[in-house]
Amino acid sequence: MNIKIKKHLLIYKHYKLKCIIGKSGITSFKREGDLKTPKGTFKIGILYYRKDRIKLQNCKIKKKVIKKNMGWCDDIKSNKYNKQIRLPSQFRAEKLYRKDKIYDLCLEIKYNSSPIVTGNGSAIFLHLTKKNMKNTKGCIALSKKDFLKILPLLKKMTTISIS
Repeated sequence: MNIKIKKHLLIYKHYKLKCIIGKSGITSFKREGDLKTPKGTFKIGILYYRKDRIKLQNCKIKKKVIKKNMGWCDDIKSNKYNKQIRLPSQFRAEKLYRKDKIYDLCLEIKYNSSPIVTGNGSAIFLHLTKKNMKNTKGCIALSKKDFLKILPLLKKMTTISIS
């Protein structure tokens, strides 16, 4: 089953949910730091979650508890670019364990993953919105309520199409 993202709408099965995309829109030519959401169809990866804040039930996809030392490398100088890493690191990385709660549920979108091309964009997730959030740095964001609606429906073979 395929999740579809069209501008500010996430469509999946019988749901049409408001979502937030990158500040600079959707692009076929994603580059690191361009604030754009990549266009295309991608597999989903691991669901990262804060066990202290989210009680997961009926989740059919691979999941991993977020720990304080977890990050996602977005540093083009690192051979761990666009991969989960341990913090602290000598390389720049997005912290997964955050106070603002946007990564309490954080689903990896397998963009630029096989093969990874340095500089073509990293850390593209489906994550939670925060109050008054108008855009992301390139990810897709949903309300916690809406994320929890679709989560039990996601399967290993689910894809996400962004157009």
